[in-house]
Amino acid sequence: MRKTMLALLLAASMTPAVVSAASAQDKTVNWKVSLWVPPAHPLVPATKEWAADIEKASGGTIKMAVFPSEQLGKAFDHYDMARDGIADVTYVNPGYQPGRFPIVSAGQLPFLFKDGKKGTLAFNEWYHKYAPTEMKDTKLCFAFIHDPGALHGKKKVVVPADMKGLKVRPAQSTIGEMVKLFGGTNVQASAPESRDALERGVADEITFPWGSIFLFGIDKVVKYHMDVPLYSTVFTYNIGLKAYNALSATQKKVIDDHCTPEWASKVTDPWVDFEANGRTKMKALEGHEVYPLTAEQLAEWKKATEPLHTSWAEAVKKAGGDAAAIDGELKAALKKYDAGL
Repeated sequence: MRKTMLALLLAASMTPAVVSAASAQDKTVNWKVSLWVPPAHPLVPATKEWAADIEKASGGTIKMAVFPSEQLGKAFDHYDMARDGIADVTYVNPGYQPGRFPIVSAGQLPFLFKDGKKGTLAFNEWYHKYAPTEMKDTKLCFAFIHDPGALHGKKKVVVPADMKGLKVRPAQSTIGEMVKLFGGTNVQASAPESRDALERGVADEITFPWGSIFLFGIDKVVKYHMDVPLYSTVFTYNIGLKAYNALSATQKKVIDDHCTPEWASKVTDPWVDFEANGRTKMKALEGHEVYPLTAEQLAEWKKATEPLHTSWAEAVKKAGGDAAAIDGELKAALKKYDAGL
């Protein structure tokens, strides 16, 4: 008995030394994390905290530098930047490349999410099953949404017919399809380019989350704001396979431990709060009209956007997916987290 206890104590005393030795043997790597939002965006400090925790957990062997404001490349290119090793972790908006990622686009359908935090938990859990196939050139860290955004513009839009003839900057490709469905014209511009498009009259309206309206200065060029959770945009943090595969087993575990639902929430919850607070701020702002829809008007919008779900299902089937099963799993996740509208 005494020998057994001594053996256990000896083993326990050696464990930290073994772990330290493993860390000491790991090569130090320097990763670039590319974001296309400005430094003031809530994702930037939250991502820096995430990166700092990775460095600490890796014993200083994984060092990460965060580059905001499209320093390493344009917003539209961020998936390929991870794939090609231009950056090691990138912030991707799949909707910037219509048709390339049909499955994940389910999260872009109108009137799907009612809450950003619960929606992120549901969406992240659901998409992890499909990312290894749909985003096979990279490793998915986590997927998330922002707090539901709305339509903002120079003209008051109440029913779908009001969109006819308007030039709209859509947040993502599915909303772009909605604009065309209702007789509007799409104006392609990334978030950092959007104010300029509105200011120059290239665009009349924009779909955007509430807080970011102020962050990007769009409040200076629009007046009317539809007060309804029209859409959410889906995002992913993607890791370059070359960078990930070059890590030791110990380092890979550190990365995996920071690509969890808990970390998805830690990184994105501050942004959700920021966007939700923007709606409150806008309501109190002079010179702006934040207007609700009646139950009848909302029902008209929902019915009119049904063809978008059909188009999504067709795109998934064309890519070889089982649209009905995928849609059912997403709805189950939304119900599990009480995230659906």
